[in-house]
Amino acid sequence: MFGMVRPCSHRLGENLKSQWMAHLCGLCLALRGDHGQFARIVTNYDGLLLSVLTEAQVERAGGGWRRTAGPCPLRGMRTASVAQGEGARLAAAVSLVLASAKVRDHVADRDGLLARRPVALAARRVAGSWGRAGARTGSAVGFDAGVLVDAVDRQLGIETLAGPGTPILTVTEPTETATAAAFAHTAILAGRPGNAVPLAEAGRLFGRLAHLLDAVEDREADATAGAWNPLTATGTPLAEARRLADDALHGIRLALRETSFTDGKLAHLLLAHELGRSVDRAFGTQSCGHGTGVGHGTGVGHGTGVGHGRVPESQGAFGPPQTPYLPGDPRHDGNPYGGEPPRPDRRGFWAGCAVALGLCCTCKVCCADEFEGPWSGRRREGCCSSCDCSCCDACECCECCECLSCCDC
Repeated sequence: MFGMVRPCSHRLGENLKSQWMAHLCGLCLALRGDHGQFARIVTNYDGLLLSVLTEAQVERAGGGWRRTAGPCPLRGMRTASVAQGEGARLAAAVSLVLASAKVRDHVADRDGLLARRPVALAARRVAGSWGRAGARTGSAVGFDAGVLVDAVDRQLGIETLAGPGTPILTVTEPTETATAAAFAHTAILAGRPGNAVPLAEAGRLFGRLAHLLDAVEDREADATAGAWNPLTATGTPLAEARRLADDALHGIRLALRETSFTDGKLAHLLLAHELGRSVDRAFGTQSCGHGTGVGHGTGVGHGTGVGHGRVPESQGAFGPPQTPYLPGDPRHDGNPYGGEPPRPDRRGFWAGCAVALGLCCTCKVCCADEFEGPWSGRRREGCCSSCDCSCCDACECCECCECLSCCDC
């Protein structure tokens, strides 16, 4: 599975973890129910945010919004309460359309096996089928998936014309428009039309982050492969990308304050806190509670990182003090934020699909402490993994309060 917002289960707590899994399973089952088993491969962590936001706004969550699902290998053959209804179906529709766009992008780039015409033809058919399926499901819940399709088409044109000096926000605009429409529609589904404006703003900035972080993470791999990358093509430095990412995070938190939730704890934790960790992870300035790192960014209470301008006073549980990478330091090859070790060679789309199916069939996606991402090759944490460390519970305010005042903690 893929996506920016990948919370560690030990940070969620038992209650929010069960809610998060309910939405993840609900998205997966909505894809299977409407579009067949193969469609479940497009299940992603970011898509389930639409289901989370919808349920967070309804007057009475539960009842018609949840059902008991049968045993599943990814849950260790256990039953579970899963999300259902229009929120899960909206998430499924958006996931299908965006997956269709991703496949078309891989075909255009002639990645791996997609350089062969028969494989590319098959991939185009799959992409077309997913796009049409997403449009049908979107229409069923009152969402015009044409906004997403139009954004994908405009994206290709903008990328063709973009060059040095082109503002990076010109390149991210189609993604912003698409995610703004999807976020705003959760307010309509929940019967809270007054939330549409702030959620559209949150969605717009979320789309900006999605585009920026994908570009940051793929920058080196794209340079090696000679593939198009928005940061490289527009000449945008990493420092500017980080500034835009931090501004987007702040804007999302302000938008959440203006949104009226019935129970917004999970939505708040994912969008106000875990999204900040995603930014730090992409720029290599913070690591999860299982490791060590230096945190310059917006992440809060990470336990493993050090906030702005601070250094560890002692080795403590995290080993010796670490020095932030400085410009010109050979350890980061020009990245002023340091960064993760070089990414292994990325798999092509179909090879990644095969590995993803293997991970699902062996339950590693849920049960393994760590596994290798099927497409990126990066280390991922299993959905149901847990740890007994006490270093990552700094944001327990999400468990015990309704207020959003801890956005700035």
